[in-house]
Amino acid sequence: MPDNTQAVMDSVSRFLDRQHGLYIDGQWCESSADDRLAVYNPADGQQISSTADANAQDVARAVQSAHKAFTTGAWAQRLPAERERILLRYADLVEQHAEELAQLETLEQGKSINIARAFEVGCTLNWMRYTAGLATKIVGQTLDVSIPMPPGAKYQVYTRKEPIGVVAGIVPWNFPLMIGMWKVMPALAAGCSIVIKPSETTPLTLLRMAELATEAGVPPGVFNVVTGRGTGCGKALTEHPLIAKVSFTGSTPVGKSIARSAADRLTRVTLELGGKNPAIVLKDADPQQVIEGLMMGSFLNQGQVCAASSRIYIEAPIYDRLVAGFEQAVKSLSVGPGMDATAQINPLVSRDHRNKVAAYLDDARSKHAELISGAAGPDAQGFYIPPTLVINPDDKLNLTREEVFGRWSI
Repeated sequence: MPDNTQAVMDSVSRFLDRQHGLYIDGQWCESSADDRLAVYNPADGQQISSTADANAQDVARAVQSAHKAFTTGAWAQRLPAERERILLRYADLVEQHAEELAQLETLEQGKSINIARAFEVGCTLNWMRYTAGLATKIVGQTLDVSIPMPPGAKYQVYTRKEPIGVVAGIVPWNFPLMIGMWKVMPALAAGCSIVIKPSETTPLTLLRMAELATEAGVPPGVFNVVTGRGTGCGKALTEHPLIAKVSFTGSTPVGKSIARSAADRLTRVTLELGGKNPAIVLKDADPQQVIEGLMMGSFLNQGQVCAASSRIYIEAPIYDRLVAGFEQAVKSLSVGPGMDATAQINPLVSRDHRNKVAAYLDDARSKHAELISGAAGPDAQGFYIPPTLVINPDDKLNLTREEVFGRWSI
């Protein structure tokens, strides 16, 4: 923990106590809608803050602000070296607030404070500094023409890379700070403006990041954040006619819908969607190495990772030995709130998601799958599911075929 522990806690508390609006044009503003969205601490189920539930009118205001900033050249026409300097200053400012951001992330998402510090903040800082440097590395090509020309004539073709315009970024709830900045930083380095919509479950850290961007010198309108539900706010953002590119990370069904909508308008789109990832263990593998690796691969961030090893296939000669090893490992895991740095397993992100994962496990149990579970959570009001192994399940179970985002492995 840092030496300024109380100062950080006070800063986090003040931020949580705000009546959070939207961050548009470099400042906080109210939503035109009256609805609010509660933000909960997954460790105990208590509300810790709230944000605006933006509507289409709010989204249009944010996109217009981003478009104005782009067309006036406030950012896009800055010298690349200036953009680089401002973005490096931004990274330095984020580093100064690293512990505050890590605690906010743990309180709203539920993950271990260790993961929040290392992944959400640590990896994000590395990414910010790397992409800041790309602002001065964006280059085109010059090519000699290869078609016949009149004697004495010489022609060349050149390419020039230019910022595309206003980018819409839709961010999931599992790694909101890190994945959010995966979208923000390349856009800013290229000279684009961006409107980010975090998950309504985990909106706080990206609101804070937008505020810090303004403090670092990013011009108003270049980095905007709208909060709200995907069906309203998210849909309005991805379908706005001034959006030049959509970057979406989330579920496959929603990604398909965004791709269809983008195709109608010929809007560029990048999709990072779900997965159902198998680990295949051969008989000559080292059992201890396999167990250690797959415990990390299966239970990191409570299994709420698109690359989680949610299926494990083991060759028969070592099957029993590995299952026994996994059972011992699962039962030894300590379960607790994310702010407890000694806890190895933490709550799931929300009550709805906890209930969804529990339904998958209940379905498997009702169809005679063998379940081996570890410790339960310390708070009955928290969004806990025990770390669980599902042994030799039927391949037709929903749990074996669908991405669940829960802390179990089969």
